[in-house]
Amino acid sequence: MIDFNQFPSPCYIMEEELLRKNLSLIKSIAQRAGVEIILAFKSFAMWRSFPIFREYIAHSTASSVYEVRLALEEFGSKAHTYSPAYTETDFPEIMRCSSHITFNSLNQFHRFYPMVQAGVEKISCGLRINPEYSEVETELYNPCAPGTRFGIMAEQLPATLPRGVEGFHCHCHCESSSYELERTLAHIEAKFSAWFPKIKWLNLGGGHLVTRKDYDVEHLICLLRNLKARYPHLHVILEPGSAFTWQTGVLSSEVVDIVENHGIRTAILNVSFTCHMPDCLEMPYQPAVRGAKMGDDGSAHVYRLGGNSCLSGDYMGVWSFDHELQPGERVIFEDMIHYTMVKTNMFNGIHHPAIGMWTQEGKAQIFRQFVYEDYRDRMS
Repeated sequence: MIDFNQFPSPCYIMEEELLRKNLSLIKSIAQRAGVEIILAFKSFAMWRSFPIFREYIAHSTASSVYEVRLALEEFGSKAHTYSPAYTETDFPEIMRCSSHITFNSLNQFHRFYPMVQAGVEKISCGLRINPEYSEVETELYNPCAPGTRFGIMAEQLPATLPRGVEGFHCHCHCESSSYELERTLAHIEAKFSAWFPKIKWLNLGGGHLVTRKDYDVEHLICLLRNLKARYPHLHVILEPGSAFTWQTGVLSSEVVDIVENHGIRTAILNVSFTCHMPDCLEMPYQPAVRGAKMGDDGSAHVYRLGGNSCLSGDYMGVWSFDHELQPGERVIFEDMIHYTMVKTNMFNGIHHPAIGMWTQEGKAQIFRQFVYEDYRDRMS
């Protein structure tokens, strides 16, 4: 049990024991299925924890110059890199820090592959494909929606792949199950398997929520083994983000004030949804709060939770508590490590949560506390 008094408020707190539990499961899946599973930085980039990750996995996936540098300099290995578009300014650094580079279009491949050819280091290049199928319901997160800017459709590929294309990358999922992957694979194979004999690797992207309690791990392993049996020459890669840090940590906040308007009581916190939990407003979803029930249970202790920015919509709700909330009381948002931390911002100059870890030995490690200069320097 985390001792919140050992951490500043507010604070993102990862639990090492829960992280290692997820990593052990992911390593086991990779070994049993004969595939590689790598960490997607777009979901999680708390580099102070990378030494733990490296005990279980060897590589990561990046989508920008900053992420590829993080892969090489902090994770300790070159990145599997994909970006919707590379620029001449960034590409030399992308090459320096990448073992694999995926191109979003044939235009981008033809534009930059000569630079790869001329380079000293061997880089394996691939194309992002679009099977035109996805079961992601939230349009904001659907990479295969009509008109998407992501990937090459089968009809756009030449019968013979351009020289230098060694792999395909496909991303169609978001917090999805193995059964969605099974149906997606049917579409991928129907549209693109004609090219499979000419490539070396197939990256099935992210969104595989293998650490969720109801995920059918055995079905996934069987699915991947069968895929490997059909195409034994292919190195199969998965790059989930959320799965690595799913349910591994919290955002600790506290009540600053209670206000009431037209019978709605709002507990104003020292954190902000728009600054510190933006997915709650974007997705949208209502996060779990420790010791509270989602919704109005008819009790006398029902609160909307409000952030401390001046955005009118910086609130979520409602939750039912078993007692009257008081200023200074802790409010703990569950599962706030994946995606949440990487999307934070300093809108309004709101005090940024500290970053820490609760170790297996029951000790608080404070990795970072933010100060005024962090905000000021971003605005310079």
